[in-house]
Amino acid sequence: MLKAFQILVRRFVLVASVAAVLSACGQRGPLYLPPAASAPASPALPATSIAP
Repeated sequence: MLKAFQILVRRFVLVASVAAVLSACGQRGPLYLPPAASAPASPALPATSIAP
């Protein structure tokens, strides 16, 4: 029984190690947030003045 448990633990550790190594593939450089899209502060409306 102990032999089967050791085999299962070794397989689990091997699979977990391979998954951790493969999940890191392609990850380069520091993580960053992209710059926010510059939206206009207010919509362009024609200037109107209302005199009382």
